[in-house]
Amino acid sequence: MPYCNQPTVFVNKLTEENIEFTVENTDLSVANALRRVCIAEVPIMAIDWVQIDSNTTVLFDEFLAHRIGLIPLWSEEVVDKMQFSRDCTCDEFCTNCAVEFNLDVRCDTDQNISVTTADLKTSDMRCLPVTSRKREDEAYQEETNEILIVKLRKGQQLRLRAFARKGFAKEHAKWNPTCGVAFEYDPDNALRHTTYPVAKEWPRSEYSEIPADSPLIEAPFDIHGKAKKFYYNLESCGSLKPETIVLSAINSLKKKLADLQTQLANEIERDALNI
Repeated sequence: MPYCNQPTVFVNKLTEENIEFTVENTDLSVANALRRVCIAEVPIMAIDWVQIDSNTTVLFDEFLAHRIGLIPLWSEEVVDKMQFSRDCTCDEFCTNCAVEFNLDVRCDTDQNISVTTADLKTSDMRCLPVTSRKREDEAYQEETNEILIVKLRKGQQLRLRAFARKGFAKEHAKWNPTCGVAFEYDPDNALRHTTYPVAKEWPRSEYSEIPADSPLIEAPFDIHGKAKKFYYNLESCGSLKPETIVLSAINSLKKKLADLQTQLANEIERDALNI
């Protein structure tokens, strides 16, 4: 695979939440590794520790802790400055490895009230629920923009303290920075990696090279063909910018390969000394 060391990347579309790009002249295994690293090994912040001081709502403590842990937090400005909790020298929590959140809501009216991410108060404004970042925008509406945690009726209360830590999705899905990473490398099925159950009902790929007026459903089978062009569509959950996710994934993949190369060199040197 001589072409694998010289890949080229073309960014086709970039928005606040989405990036579409194409990678050419690399191998399928490398392209798929990049997709998997984007999902599982790009670190972000997520609430990992919850202490509930008062809960008279209809939801039990574990249910609420799970819901709060899955709230996406804006991590763009803080995640690189944070240490993993396992690497920090503090006893429990400190500003180098955690961000504190507090919530205290009580319903004293006859009308039910909604407890949302707007009620989560952060100790570091660089790390806050992604839905709360645009509170100053004219189009912002708390009823539709914020994430519902629980509803309270008269006399009910929810008071808690929580800490967000740095992690990645290999540990827990709440640290997944993406909503999904679409990946395509054979838009016309020339490699026959897919069998169409009913060919005429199969949707045409937006990257198809078959003319729109052609009666062909798929390209002729190329027995010697290899995938060399890969189409990505990555959507961020809001914790990081989409381009940041891709760049962080590339750096993580490079570090893995460098560590593998170093380890392999050490093994070869050790075997040579034994001989």
